[in-house]
Amino acid sequence: MKTERNFLIGSLVVAAVLGMLLQNDYLLHILVLVLLYSILASSLNLIVGYVGEFPLGHVAFFGLGAYSVAILSSPSVGMSVTLAVCLSAVIAAIAGWLIGRITLRLSGPFFVIVTLAFAEVLRLLANNWIALTNGPMGISGVQHPAILDVNEWLSGKRGFVMLGVVLAAITFYICYRLVYSSAGRAAVTLRENNYVAQSIGIDPFRYSLFVFVVAAFLAGIAGAYYATYISFVGPEVFGFPFTATMIIIVLLGGKGTLIGPVLGAVLVTLLEEYLREFKEVRLSLFGLIVVAMVLFAPDGVMGYVRQRFSTLFKRVRHA
Repeated sequence: MKTERNFLIGSLVVAAVLGMLLQNDYLLHILVLVLLYSILASSLNLIVGYVGEFPLGHVAFFGLGAYSVAILSSPSVGMSVTLAVCLSAVIAAIAGWLIGRITLRLSGPFFVIVTLAFAEVLRLLANNWIALTNGPMGISGVQHPAILDVNEWLSGKRGFVMLGVVLAAITFYICYRLVYSSAGRAAVTLRENNYVAQSIGIDPFRYSLFVFVVAAFLAGIAGAYYATYISFVGPEVFGFPFTATMIIIVLLGGKGTLIGPVLGAVLVTLLEEYLREFKEVRLSLFGLIVVAMVLFAPDGVMGYVRQRFSTLFKRVRHA
């Protein structure tokens, strides 16, 4: 517990210091991606690692957050970007509540298929509702938070690094409090043995839905952050590449741990950038690395670390 807390705090401090010291825009861009993926993977990890379900459509909440901030902050609506970011996360959470009430009554492949179908429906809506989303052309010129214009030092990518640190801090705090709360422990108990959990008075649907909504909220934050950073949102935010990236990060870093998504985000971001030089074979090489990790370290990097340095961790059993 203390080790996870200290690691998360330390990672935020390192990211903030690097954001202050780095002068190269490319390195700052890499740091922004690490922070974005950390937030996104942490949200997915709550469902995969603690509830024990595998939502292939989790990207839907990421896309909702991105489109919501783009639409709400557009000239036609005129909402401030800061408020739009907050409302985007709330909209994603509401969608999570609605979808969770349907999907969490299902199990196994049925849960996976329905969540995936939800993301695909949103992709089709974004692609065809031209009056609202501008269709395949997407929404360009998404504004960034006004706070980044307060000081010239915060302009450009450095400001987004600092914003990412703040959003990651909020994400890590929410995840930490949730995992080590009664709701988090109840979710882990449900994951391990649903029948035993029910026998001691735990309502599977209630606790799973609560975690699902929190995860959707955090994914919405990641989507809003992404949209304001690249200043563009298109139907591809609902696509499978983001889903694949999230899954790889969680599995590579180690599901069911708070540290895993952060480590996975760092590894995947660096691997993507390094393997970019290999062009056509990049995805194949990346796939081989991930397969090797799954075969030889099925619990991810954190699983290996826990085995080697078990005394540093107060173990929370994970799948």
